[in-house]
Amino acid sequence: MKKAIITAALIGLNTFTANAQDVYNEIRNKAKAAIETTKDNDITRHINQFKVDALDYLMIKMQEQMPDSSTTFLDKQALSLNSFINLYIKHVLLDTTAQKQEQVERIKLFMDASYSNPLFSDTDTELTQSYYANPKAITRFMLDTDWRKALLAVEEKMRQEQ
Repeated sequence: MKKAIITAALIGLNTFTANAQDVYNEIRNKAKAAIETTKDNDITRHINQFKVDALDYLMIKMQEQMPDSSTTFLDKQALSLNSFINLYIKHVLLDTTAQKQEQVERIKLFMDASYSNPLFSDTDTELTQSYYANPKAITRFMLDTDWRKALLAVEEKMRQEQ
């Protein structure tokens, strides 16, 4: 049952190709739609709520601190966030063969990659750590994350472990 629920979440989180200026909006709109249409799947709703919150945070902070940045930068961050979440789902939530200790180590790997790669160095830790510090959260990641660097860090660490 849990695997079916998470598989449904993956369908809503799949990677796609789109015009550069549309990537951020497409990922956010799909996540928002999944929240609104998924009434009885807490995992899918939570994952997509995190994506919406992280993307909204990214947009607001970019407008404040990087008003001259391109939409390409925002789109690359959004696409990396989407890939990061998909990798997390695949290697943590869907991997039923991993031992408990191995799953804990993988969760720590993703959490550390998020924490260790801030984009804005925001001092509002109550906001930026709202998911990270919540032990009940499925996506225990920082909102203030450079998603491109975090994704690369996770991929590199996983490559080294193989």
